[in-house]
Amino acid sequence: MTQRVHIVGAGLAGLAAAVRLSRAGRPVVLYEAAPQPGGRCRSYEDRQLGVTLDNGNHLLLSGNSAALRYLDTIGASDSLAGPAEARVPFLDLASGQRWEVRPRGRLPLWLKRDIPGVRLAELADLLRLRFAGPRATVAATMKHRGALWHRLLAPFTISALNTQPEEAAVRLLWAVLRQSVLRGAAACRPLIARRSLAESFIDPAVAYLRRAGGELRLGWRLRAIERQDDQATGLDFTEGSVSLSQAQPAILAVSPWVAAELLPELDLAFEPRPIVNAHLLLPEAAPLPDDLPLLGLIGGTAEWLFARGRVVSLTVSAAEAIAGLPQDELARRLWADTARALALPPDPRPPLRLIVERRATFAATPAAAARRPDRLTPWRHLLLAGDYTATGLPSTIEGAIRSGDAAAAALGAG
Repeated sequence: MTQRVHIVGAGLAGLAAAVRLSRAGRPVVLYEAAPQPGGRCRSYEDRQLGVTLDNGNHLLLSGNSAALRYLDTIGASDSLAGPAEARVPFLDLASGQRWEVRPRGRLPLWLKRDIPGVRLAELADLLRLRFAGPRATVAATMKHRGALWHRLLAPFTISALNTQPEEAAVRLLWAVLRQSVLRGAAACRPLIARRSLAESFIDPAVAYLRRAGGELRLGWRLRAIERQDDQATGLDFTEGSVSLSQAQPAILAVSPWVAAELLPELDLAFEPRPIVNAHLLLPEAAPLPDDLPLLGLIGGTAEWLFARGRVVSLTVSAAEAIAGLPQDELARRLWADTARALALPPDPRPPLRLIVERRATFAATPAAAARRPDRLTPWRHLLLAGDYTATGLPSTIEGAIRSGDAAAAALGAG
């Protein structure tokens, strides 16, 4: 019998598992219900703007070791752009005040030097994050509500966890801080895809798999997972059926909401949180300071502004309060942020594309963090991968890739 691994879902978790297995010499077949791979990390040609757009904006840091190893494996390490040193500019849209965060060393005393108004007493709150219990939320843990809270911790929580601080799990925020801010400058250099997410994370991975003899089957939607006693015996697709065995196991690398329908016994119905992205095509390249590709925004609607030439993209995380607004109102608010940030005239508004991803991530609450599933399932021959599994991180590119790596490692791919 041919030995190969069947991977359902060609998002980043599934691709990471497939790449790791292929590198170890294990044949893989990758199934995707959509007509293109990438999942929530996909790109497409937008006819209205006439450019390639990403479904959502994603910021990486140089401390994202799993993501960088993945890019190195698929030959895409040079596809990310960012400053040569760890520096992130910020703008308070209400006051017009600007500053830069430049990590220096491991101790975060530089936060007081870099962020206007931060007091030493606020830095002590970082220790409260470190020792908070598994049920603690970010807002309930922090004692102070000064500049550190308003200009870094609260917006950082919203961006990294896609969850408001009042309900966000401290343990997940601490995990992100531990692999970035608390490791100093070497782990804090911001990175974004130079051209598109597909060109960085998806297309090179698919090419790598095909060179290794792997298959990608698009338009294959999984209807059911056949199970008998303690083992998974088959995958029932719209296009056909696949038998499972020790020689042919499966990795389910779909969203938690799809997984919940396929495996109701596992209680995977996590509460979703939306993200709103706006893409604008300016008449000329965005004038960001020192040609940096990003700008953190405080006091407006969006948290981040990203620039790739003439295309400017804004991101609103934990966007449940605005995701249901009329498109014209969303466009008005996000263009107002853009015009203020870039000192552009308010009229005319350039062409704009709005993307509302209502199930962008799971709500990163303490309750959700406590019940994230392991890569192993109760059924032999079936594993899980996805950013919702127990990676120790929130729903991020780094978490998705780690989950795929972990599932592949469970099948012997070192």
